[in-house]
This record gives sequence, structure tokens and C-alpha cells, in this order.
Amino acid sequence: MRPLSKKLLFISSLILILVYFFPIWRIELQAPQYPEGLGLRIWVNEITGQKEFDLQNINGLNHYIGMKPIHPEDIPELKIMPFLIGFMILFGLFNALKGNKKTVLAWLILFVLLGAIGLYDFYMWEYEYGHNLDPNAPIKVPGMTYQPPFIGSKQLLNINAVSLPDIGSFIILISILLAVLAIYLDREKNKLY
Repeated sequence: MRPLSKKLLFISSLILILVYFFPIWRIELQAPQYPEGLGLRIWVNEITGQKEFDLQNINGLNHYIGMKPIHPEDIPELKIMPFLIGFMILFGLFNALKGNKKTVLAWLILFVLLGAIGLYDFYMWEYEYGHNLDPNAPIKVPGMTYQPPFIGSKQLLNINAVSLPDIGSFIILISILLAVLAIYLDREKNKLY
């Protein structure tokens, strides 16, 4: 691979370190009883409230409609994802040094595949929390489920739920795009000769 492509792969790999410092997803709830709103931030290794007591307040609301409480320590993906990101960083740096097109392509395919699996897993997590309700919940609305939207906005009783990618997701997207650009530029170079 040409030097510019290797540099792009190097940058693509290194910026993934930022994923450890920024949330990858956010879910925000607006409701009349919480005029300042409530929010969750999903990080590579934890789930936190947007504000200090948001996670506790969301768990309190969820109790009334029969949703399980959100305990980050009970979510195995939060223990696995830091290692997957670390592996992708190291594998990407290896590719930047070696410049082997086949392993670069394998890295990129693996990266996109892991991203797709992660999004599917997140959707299933939301589905489980929104559909598997306690039949003894204080508030029961026949036929109502409380799955937040995967992406976008959704009205759930008197709560508007908004679910969107956060800074960490955009960092991952930039990393993938830089890797695609590196492969493309290298391919263009080969056409010239």
C-alpha cells in the first residue's frame, strides 16, 4: 500500500481510542413530570444517566410500567465491547504498518460486521426491555409495549423517547470511512500503473 493509505489506516485505528471517552448512543425522555428531561448515555463499557440521578429516575418510571431495571453490570456486552474495540485498534495498527491489502480488507469487513452485530444486539436489548413486562406492574395498558425507538423519536404514553447515535458512533463511522478511503486511494494508485 502507498504511504498515504497507510497513514489513513493509522489515523483510522488511532481515533478509535476516543470511543473509550465518549458515549456511543443516547436515549432521551421528555415527559410533563420531568420538564428538564431524562437521559441515558450508553458508553463502550457502561450506561449512565445524562444527569446524576437520571438512571435511577428512569428505573423508577420503568417499575410502574413493568420494565426491568437497567443495571449496567448485568449487561455482558458492556464487558466485551472494550476488548473488541481494543482488538480493532491493534489489528488496524498492524494493518497500517504492514499494508497488506487482504488483511486491511479483512479488518474493514470485520469492523462493519461487528458494527452491524452491535446495532442488532442493541435493537434486541431495547426490544427485550420494552416487551418483556412484569404482569404485576402497577400500570398496565393492554397491548402497549415500551420499546424505545432504535433511531428517532417515539411517543410512549405521555413520554416522548428519542434514541440517537452519540459522539462515539460518529468516531466509529469516521474510522470506517477513513479505512475505505485508504483502500480506494490505493486502488486508484494501482490503476495509474
